[in-house]
Amino acid sequence: MKLMYRLHLSFAILLVCILALAAVVIYPLMMETLIDGQRKEMREQGTQLMQIVQLQPSVALNTPYSTRTPWTETDPVVPKTESAPTKPEPALAESAAQLIPSAIQLDIKTNALLVEPDQKVSFSTLPQDQSLEWANIVKKNMTTGGDVWQGSDDQYIVEKLQVHNTTATATAVSAVPASTLVLTSPLSKIKLMQIALFKRMMILLSAGGLLAYLLSVIITRKLVTPLIMLRKELKKVENRRFSDVRLVKSAGEIGDVAKTVFQLAGELDKHQRTQKQFFQNASHELKTPLMSIQGYAEGIRDGIFIGEQADKGLDVIVNECDRLKKIVTEMILLAKLESEDGLFQTAAVPVEELVTETIERMNPLLMQKGLSIQVKNAAPSLQPLFIDADREKLLQALINIVGNAAKYAQDTIRIQITQHHDKGTCLEIADDGEGIPEELLPQLFQRFMKGKNGDTGLGLAISRAIVERCRGQISAYNQKDGGAAFVLHFPASQAVPLY
Repeated sequence: MKLMYRLHLSFAILLVCILALAAVVIYPLMMETLIDGQRKEMREQGTQLMQIVQLQPSVALNTPYSTRTPWTETDPVVPKTESAPTKPEPALAESAAQLIPSAIQLDIKTNALLVEPDQKVSFSTLPQDQSLEWANIVKKNMTTGGDVWQGSDDQYIVEKLQVHNTTATATAVSAVPASTLVLTSPLSKIKLMQIALFKRMMILLSAGGLLAYLLSVIITRKLVTPLIMLRKELKKVENRRFSDVRLVKSAGEIGDVAKTVFQLAGELDKHQRTQKQFFQNASHELKTPLMSIQGYAEGIRDGIFIGEQADKGLDVIVNECDRLKKIVTEMILLAKLESEDGLFQTAAVPVEELVTETIERMNPLLMQKGLSIQVKNAAPSLQPLFIDADREKLLQALINIVGNAAKYAQDTIRIQITQHHDKGTCLEIADDGEGIPEELLPQLFQRFMKGKNGDTGLGLAISRAIVERCRGQISAYNQKDGGAAFVLHFPASQAVPLY
């Protein structure tokens, strides 16, 4: 499966899991919240109902319990027949009959029952048949029931309010045992509200999830499309079509990777062209002496060169063989420097001793050409400077560079030692010659790159390989007042010097 489709599927599964978790957590919490809201509404309506009752001075709530007409379980509503055990007073019945219309005017929809201390229902807003049923429910649950009572057809949320009854006489106010106002509301109504609210919430969450999914698709395409393009460019690298690689434009880390791939392709293309050029130059460098050797050898064999000419031809053959041997030796050394890890024995090498030994090795050539060499130590530290390097290999690199300067210098070669702010050591070898041709500078350290009076074209390439194996860098430039300068920069020494 492609990365884009896997991301889409993963995000879709994540959204489904989030919606499922939200449903599991929110659904019961919604029921609790609705029940709490319903209870609060029931308490408010119960308070209003008690206010209505208190405004009726002759109603049962404000009448001493001994003067009220008691209701039994078989007759929970206000008696309307003459066969009742005890007839209520006319004013009492009239006031009680006004309670339900007053409750309707105040939009009190909660069912209410007034329960006396002896658990008899003395007042109800329910119809007569339901009042009979609730008389039994009240008797069953008044003392043992919880906040939710089971009815014949449904469960009911129950809220109980204490009503403190008092009766006033001409001489005193006497307390009457407290009655309980029981308010009920069917739980099925709350469940219907819960389901309706939950459906709306899930619709909103699903719409939001769908929108988030569409956004994720757009974002994923923006993320994955550069990767797909980058894969195509890497295919070009795999097929060695380095010059065809194009930069994939993108932001963030993907853009950084694309730039790295583009730079890598450039370096590989450059290396490939260098390799081709190397083989061309190597074949030319090897072919020229071989042709000379072959020509003189065949001439001597066929008797074309005899006497002094034969001796001269033999000298040419020997010289060309020595040249071939030198080229092959340097090519093998360069290959080892670029590939073998065990070739270097790194240690802390004192810089001044290294420069002194280089000058001693080059003195015969310098005296022969009439050149002088100047050494300047501009390092601010009084302590000797060290370089982590293979002493013999780095000495060979310095000899190659000083020897190259000796070919083009007119009078003087200068060697300057400096220490950078990062504790690194810098060696600069300069001459007062004509300088390096500008077109040759970019390829100066490549193999078989020769300037005027060059030998094999491998000396500077070997020096570059040695310096880089010592974790250093080498570069060259033309000085403003004439002459070429080679700069060797090495990092601070980490090895322990050996004395």
